[in-house]
Amino acid sequence: MNSSLMSSIKSFAVSRNTIAIWWFGQNGYIFKSPEGTLVSVDLYLSDSCASRYPNINLRRRVPILIPPEEVEVDVYACIHSHLDHLDPSTVAGLRSKDAIAFIGSGECGPLYQDCGIEAGRIHTLWPRATFESRDLRLTATFALPTDETDLNHVGFMLQFGTGPKVYITGDTDHHPLLYSAASQEPDLMITCINGGFNNLSHWEAADLAAKIKPRVAIPCHYDMFPDNSIDPHQFRAALSQLSPETNYQQLIHGTPFVCELSGGRATYQKS
Repeated sequence: MNSSLMSSIKSFAVSRNTIAIWWFGQNGYIFKSPEGTLVSVDLYLSDSCASRYPNINLRRRVPILIPPEEVEVDVYACIHSHLDHLDPSTVAGLRSKDAIAFIGSGECGPLYQDCGIEAGRIHTLWPRATFESRDLRLTATFALPTDETDLNHVGFMLQFGTGPKVYITGDTDHHPLLYSAASQEPDLMITCINGGFNNLSHWEAADLAAKIKPRVAIPCHYDMFPDNSIDPHQFRAALSQLSPETNYQQLIHGTPFVCELSGGRATYQKS
């Protein structure tokens, strides 16, 4: 556990037209804007899944890099209500919950309230609905549910000011309607690649990149659980075949990744 990571994120300088991204495993991220706005998506900071689903090995393999009580973000967002995305143990442990807006798809709201979040701080999004705060514009995108336990999945299109657009597929089965994200011209695509649980396979994710044409594609949702994993280099190989103009980028847990939009073109580097 790195108890100083949240402090490092808060002090990290983000230049104009730039976005900084930290990955915490599975589909969990914190995004930071030039104005200092902090947005989290799908933070899973417990080992809840291991006890909830004892018949398969869902013990977390990624260390908890920030304990929930140290999380300080302006917007706390979840794409759907599955435990590895909206984790009640994580939400219940958050410090300064009063200052956070909680965003989610249809079944997230009741779970937030069960965790003690007041209804006035909860915002429900559906595809094409948008939440705006400070320099943040967060738009929900189409996602096809992967099973009947939650039929209200969404993805997110995230942008700070006029900086890079980040498309987060969320957990989604394959469907041609996913290609509608191309109209928003994302610069980065963060995509699930684990087809074993009805999410996009590595090949389907690469096909989606070919249709949407982001400059950078980042795989996720393959690393956390022994029984829900895949080698991300399969996605890299598929991307080279189906969308060779898209750059593959594998993130490192807890390490900032920086993307800048300059002259209408996204450039990127690790810091």
